Amino acid sequence: MRFNRKEDIEFLTKDWQGERFEDGRPKVSDQLLDRLKEVTTEEAVMALINKGYMHQFEGDLQRSNQDKEKGRLIGRAVTTVMVPTRIDVHNNLLDEGRNVEGKRGFFNQWVIETLVKRDVIVVDMCDQILFGTYVGGNLSTAIKTRTETGGAVIWGGIRDLEQIVEMDDFQVYYRGVDPTPIGDVMMSGMNTPARIGRAVCLPGDVVHGTISGITFIPAHLAEHVAATAEKSHVKDIFGFERLKQGVYTSAQIDNAWTMEMMEDFLGWYGKSEEAEKYRGYGLDWTEELGIAKNPERPKQSNGLVDYKLH
Repeated sequence: MRFNRKEDIEFLTKDWQGERFEDGRPKVSDQLLDRLKEVTTEEAVMALINKGYMHQFEGDLQRSNQDKEKGRLIGRAVTTVMVPTRIDVHNNLLDEGRNVEGKRGFFNQWVIETLVKRDVIVVDMCDQILFGTYVGGNLSTAIKTRTETGGAVIWGGIRDLEQIVEMDDFQVYYRGVDPTPIGDVMMSGMNTPARIGRAVCLPGDVVHGTISGITFIPAHLAEHVAATAEKSHVKDIFGFERLKQGVYTSAQIDNAWTMEMMEDFLGWYGKSEEAEKYRGYGLDWTEELGIAKNPERPKQSNGLVDYKLH
């Protein structure tokens, strides 16, 4: 049995058309990760729901870093799945890894040793906390050293919390704390689909962590999520300005924009200093113009509501 198979990862993530790591994981650009830092949980989740992705968020987790800004977590997922130990399989897997592939330590160390800059390790520990502590102080330090700005999402336990909370610019989402070491588990998958509560994460997904919880953004939808949020942000700036000027009513701003409003917006967008940052993202307004021209046409083909955030 081989973990971290490139052909399996490429199959699971074949909707991604961009650059990949050597192991096959999608490599969402650093620039796009930075843009996603500005996106709220609600913006990310609703953009995904409107694409039919209903199981990408989990909020029932604790956080090691309670700072609203420094505690944000953005990175590329490396996934691993742990299951309760069955001794024959456990021994065979350890023997294969250590004696054939030259790996050292326990299963969790195997995965951590593969991490690179801006990775986030995502661990399905089957919600085990007693003898299910995937990281403690030492391995958290190893994760921070390898990823620089990354962290961990663990559907299970951690230990050495008093040490972990002292680590600046580092974040671990976890289910519970226990002083016992990791033990009564074995690894059944690496860079395979991982279940974190009611959410599903694939290798290369963008892990988007806030005080609200964790959202797993499929790599091929990362640009869509960022652009959807950015469009909302810049339209809000325009809307607030026009409301203050008395040009439009709040009802006009909050409902579907007419062609006249879109033309007014695009004229402002093309020259306003407040929109300069957003112009640099190359946002495409074709869909919005089409809706303004034909407001009666359906916006979705998947039967879902096209939600507007307020």
